[in-house]
Amino acid sequence: MIAVQIILIVVYTSLLLFIFLYSLMQANLVFNYIKGKKKGNKLVLAKSDDINLPYVTVQLPLFNEKYVVERLLDAVANFDYPSEKLEIQVLDDSTDESVKITTDKVAAIVKLGVDIKHIHRTNRQGFKAGALAEGLKVAKGELIAIFDADFIPKKDFLLKTVAHFADESIGLVQTKWEHLNKNYSMLTKIQAFGLDAHFTVEQSGRNVAGHFMNFNGTAGIWRKSCIDDAGGWSSDTLTEDLDLSYRAQLKGWKFKYLQEVGSPAELPAAMNALKTQQFRWTKGAAECTRKNLIKVFRAENIGMSTKVHALFHLMNSFLFICIILTSILSVPAIVFKNNYLEFESLFKFGSFFLFSLIILGMFFWVSSLPEYTNKLKASAAFLIKFPLFLSVSMGLSLHNAIAVLEGYIGKKTPFVRTPKFNIIKENDTWKTNKYLTSSINMLTMLEGLLAIYFAAGIGLAIHFVDYGFLPFHIMLTFGFGFVFYYSINHSQTIKSKQL
Repeated sequence: MIAVQIILIVVYTSLLLFIFLYSLMQANLVFNYIKGKKKGNKLVLAKSDDINLPYVTVQLPLFNEKYVVERLLDAVANFDYPSEKLEIQVLDDSTDESVKITTDKVAAIVKLGVDIKHIHRTNRQGFKAGALAEGLKVAKGELIAIFDADFIPKKDFLLKTVAHFADESIGLVQTKWEHLNKNYSMLTKIQAFGLDAHFTVEQSGRNVAGHFMNFNGTAGIWRKSCIDDAGGWSSDTLTEDLDLSYRAQLKGWKFKYLQEVGSPAELPAAMNALKTQQFRWTKGAAECTRKNLIKVFRAENIGMSTKVHALFHLMNSFLFICIILTSILSVPAIVFKNNYLEFESLFKFGSFFLFSLIILGMFFWVSSLPEYTNKLKASAAFLIKFPLFLSVSMGLSLHNAIAVLEGYIGKKTPFVRTPKFNIIKENDTWKTNKYLTSSINMLTMLEGLLAIYFAAGIGLAIHFVDYGFLPFHIMLTFGFGFVFYYSINHSQTIKSKQL
């Protein structure tokens, strides 16, 4: 029994300690963000009639995007930028009727005098990274802007970004994601809440302090020579954007984040689409950790504080492993605590979780403030969204933890893009989307069983009159129940539409 106690305490404490240290890094980013906000971030705006404007190539990587490709092409063709210094590459790997839709739309835009080329590959070698690399070979621009298919960039995007490249050390300018369908459902509201924290506190906090930040795969603009110097696009991870970001910054290139410039895009409106996106992001981050973390710590041109932040930046997906393991251990821990006094010391380490929760609450509170002018409304919204976000994040922890483990052990899987919907208004629907697939598998069933398992934890708390874990188990029960229900519900909806 003593050996079991020691193993449990070591594992449990180590996992909680990682969560606690991660939360301290987030607190430091909050400090950096607030400090940077006080200083102000001057937005440099170029003028469209400036003869010194750089030549820009806009790359649009596509794969079967029949629902959104036309609106993307319309937006990019409408950029306020000299036509003689702009080219658009439509990097199309599509295999369905969207190829003709794209071809016809490109032909119509060509007639308007826009330099736009439709580059259609018949293979998906390298997936998105491969398509970007292929286009880069013939790109005429010294700057490369990239947009995914679900974005609708604003007319002045280039004028608000290119001027920052006057500093020759800048290799990338990244802009903030905005959300076209933020209020569509509870699922999109929760996603927006989490993403807004990344695009306010995290990106700004890292950039202000000179720590490594990342290109978000879209809504950013690269210096072409930076991409080449860093070794070009690579498809050996599922997050080619994060990988190239680290390789470029290890080479000494600086990045610039513009929170003041927003790029509107869609959020996945169906649970299985969200799971697809989450799996790719979390597994890709784990793969990048394998590939780049040691290089970061061996680098002599960066400081220790940047290395520590890079550690928790690259390993942020490891949180899902911590969450699922500590959650599973928490239920038997109630029994051990109330039947074996020697296990009582285990619960002293629970304060790590409490402190972490308070710090993370502060992190998300600060990140949510820019959305509101009224602090009372901001507080009310935060008190609803924060517990919901935590609960659903916990509910996705098993799914994401499996992705992270696959990334760490080097198991390779193909790049599966997130289905796009063209959902903006509340009455728009995703239910007839041909790219969604019904996905009820063993993992979905395990998520349902875990909802029951944590509900049993609530029962144990009542039985032993021990409520220390009760809020935690309520969130876990709701989170896994939410993910399970919508995985089943959305899959059944898709299946019925396909019959």
